[in-house]
Amino acid sequence: MTDTLHPRTRMIHTGSDRRGFGEMSEALYLTQGFAYDSAEMAEARFDGSDPGYVYARYGNPTVGMFEERLAALEGAEACFAMASGMAACNAAMFGQLQAGDHVVAARALFGSCHYIIDTLLPRFGVSTTLVDGGDLDAWRAAMRAETKICFLESPSNPTLEIIDIAGVAEIAHAGGALLIVDNVFSTPIFQRPLALGADMVMYSTTKHIDGQGRCLGGALLGSAALIRGPILEYMKHTGGALSPFNAWVMLKGLETLDLRCRAMADSAEAVAAHLDGRAGIKRCLHPSLPSHPQHALAMTQMERGGTMVTFELEGGKRAAFRFMNALEIAKISNNLGDAKTIMTHPSTTTHQRLSEEDRLALGITQGLIRCSVGLEAPQDLIADIERGLAAAG
Repeated sequence: MTDTLHPRTRMIHTGSDRRGFGEMSEALYLTQGFAYDSAEMAEARFDGSDPGYVYARYGNPTVGMFEERLAALEGAEACFAMASGMAACNAAMFGQLQAGDHVVAARALFGSCHYIIDTLLPRFGVSTTLVDGGDLDAWRAAMRAETKICFLESPSNPTLEIIDIAGVAEIAHAGGALLIVDNVFSTPIFQRPLALGADMVMYSTTKHIDGQGRCLGGALLGSAALIRGPILEYMKHTGGALSPFNAWVMLKGLETLDLRCRAMADSAEAVAAHLDGRAGIKRCLHPSLPSHPQHALAMTQMERGGTMVTFELEGGKRAAFRFMNALEIAKISNNLGDAKTIMTHPSTTTHQRLSEEDRLALGITQGLIRCSVGLEAPQDLIADIERGLAAAG
């Protein structure tokens, strides 16, 4: 499939591996093992001289189709699909680090990513430093001779902080480190971290790529040397493989990803514009808003502002809970990227393990709501939000 085709076209056709039946929908190879024609073939598979399949922990034809299609969309040489986004985060770190190494990460991270960086890595002798992601001088000051990885998410969860990916990549590479970017909030439709200098991109494919709240999945993308080197080796032996069924579901998700993300971004911009400056709203955050602190940077490195809107209610937790409980269309959940609009209260759910001091330092107050805008008509969502705001008082 030629690279000159539009991404929407590649997301429908790239990686399809049809067999004798000429099936239109990609085949689901629900198998964990593979038979060899001879003992010699089995030996060749295991020593790598025959590139065929060995075991589902290493690879599977359905999973392989998903990996090829996602890599084509991202513009990456290789992709390894995994059981969840956190399996991808774990592999990105533990698959490349050893005791004595150092990691620099942006402070604004998803709660479980924060746990890996701030709690798990130090247990195994890897030191870590958290910095204000928007401060390039802080990244420079944190770098050490033993720094091996820089890690960030942009936009961040949940306050939609935008980090200069190209700027951090330059700092990381000058210090001999790799830059890994969690691109979940932006999606591969609206931001290409590899083109901005990142070495590896991480996804929870559970989110927009599935897009309908069905299956867990994750992926790491980057150069063949990284993905088919240390990442593959780590995953072969630790078992975080993606289910073939989940891979098949996500192949179907990729076919409509461009259309869904653009429709959701349209609605997110409408919701954000409605809330920005409205009475009862202390602040509204969406990268498309001129009031966003990093609006200019966002519009430089992102095509669109994305599908997430974060806003803070006056009245704290009580107002936030009353708001959420009054909603009729939007659902209360901790997922995102779904066709259904989802409201989340980060301080009591996704980021509740952080101390109150750390949450406030990240701007996660008791009145903060994270809204993942879905595919409903924007006028219906705005009416539902107004219903919640009326209840919040």
